[in-house]
Amino acid sequence: MATVWVAVTTATLCAVFAMVLALGQAVSARHRAGGAADLAALAAADQALRSAEAACAAAGEVAEAQGAEIVRCGVTGEIADVTVRARFGPYAPEVRSRAGPPEGSLPPTDLPSTDLPPSGLPPADPADPAGPATTGPAAGPAAGPATAPTGGPVALS
Repeated sequence: MATVWVAVTTATLCAVFAMVLALGQAVSARHRAGGAADLAALAAADQALRSAEAACAAAGEVAEAQGAEIVRCGVTGEIADVTVRARFGPYAPEVRSRAGPPEGSLPPTDLPSTDLPPSGLPPADPADPAGPATTGPAAGPAAGPATAPTGGPVALS
């Protein structure tokens, strides 16, 4: 009687293991297709201003490099809409992805200009080895704790 229970349990465990492997393969295929679709849409959006044909050709090259194929490619203005199929085992999921500039974004030429370097600190004077001057109303202990450009405390020596 115990032999029958061991055989049934073993068969059940093998069936569960096979289902888990199949599910893992399906999830892996979906992730592979999603990555290929995202990269293909970005490549198409990058070439969108040249022409729709150039954009879809770039998307096709990227999808092929990822082991996938383009099912549908459409370009409207600067926005690319791509559907990709990636085969992995018995699975062939199709994933749609869109790429383009964010809505309401400003072109780089319309950004406000500033004379400060990227750190947000005033430019250093090459003639002064001590760095920027620390005189004025903000200097001294009454000014409060010093903070780094990121907002964290700074140790003063």
